Amino acid sequence: MTMLLAIETSCDETACAVVRDGKEILSNIVSSQINVHTMYGGVVPEVASRIHVENISAVITEAINQSGVTMDEIDGIAYTQGPGLIGSLHVGVQAAKTLAWAYNKPLIPINHMTGHIYANAFVADLKFPLMALVVSGGHTELVWMKDDWNFEVLGTTRDDAIGEAYDKVARVLDLGYPGGPVMDKLAKQGKAHYKLPVPKTAGEFDFSFSGLKTAVLQLAERERKAGNEIIPEDLAYAFQETALGTMVGKTAAAVEHYRPKMIVLAGGVAANSRLREMMKEAMAKHPETELVIPPMWCCTDNAAMIGAAGYVAWKHGLTGGFDASADPGLPMPGEI
Repeated sequence: MTMLLAIETSCDETACAVVRDGKEILSNIVSSQINVHTMYGGVVPEVASRIHVENISAVITEAINQSGVTMDEIDGIAYTQGPGLIGSLHVGVQAAKTLAWAYNKPLIPINHMTGHIYANAFVADLKFPLMALVVSGGHTELVWMKDDWNFEVLGTTRDDAIGEAYDKVARVLDLGYPGGPVMDKLAKQGKAHYKLPVPKTAGEFDFSFSGLKTAVLQLAERERKAGNEIIPEDLAYAFQETALGTMVGKTAAAVEHYRPKMIVLAGGVAANSRLREMMKEAMAKHPETELVIPPMWCCTDNAAMIGAAGYVAWKHGLTGGFDASADPGLPMPGEI
């Protein structure tokens, strides 16, 4: 039995969890800053790091108290080393080092994106080879895993991440921040009215959303200059169908080529209802590949997912020292 305390502060959630054997969550505390950053129309890094400093001690204390275990029973401390906002990451890294030093516990530095992938271990036994579509505000990656803790990035975004594109298009439509949930809801009321260009990339499994975002902006400007009223529902529908259609199409092509036993959705955008529908439709053509769609709580940033990934890293003997620092551009393990 392995008991890990996990800390996650990569962006604007201060989180701490206690996880047993990578699958049993004894506590999972998340303090969100969303209400603060909504006022600014996006996450303000300096504000985020200051709030982390204010909240980190209380969140850790609550996680330990709620878990029913003591620090003596903790085997190691997993923490998000990167990628993310440098100031936010630094708070979590220092908290983890302080606890490790005070209680003589080993440190387990974790890549945030591996945490999103292994969050699926809470709802299904992961089967390898596995493919993961990792989609969030800062990342869009198609990851191939031949085995446990073996990562190969098949494709990534060449510009904006899908979540970032949602936020920027929401800004064009004056929908506020965060844009993803409101765009998803608005698109359900829209219909096929506007036509947007399908993004093109040189890499077979790479993604691009910057041009699509620009196309939305240009379309909106043309309509306004022509004296036509923009129909937000229809524009949201056009953007979502085009963006997600491209992403799911490339994922399905990768599944056809690599034939994984399982494919998992991971990251904040995995909560998008239309993406879930499209993935189910696409994977119905590949019944040999099991599709895992995580519950909503698994999609957003939390520390339990860091505990899940930390357990696998722990099994592979991947601990870190006190010289490790926050790395906002940290690549996937094994990625150059």
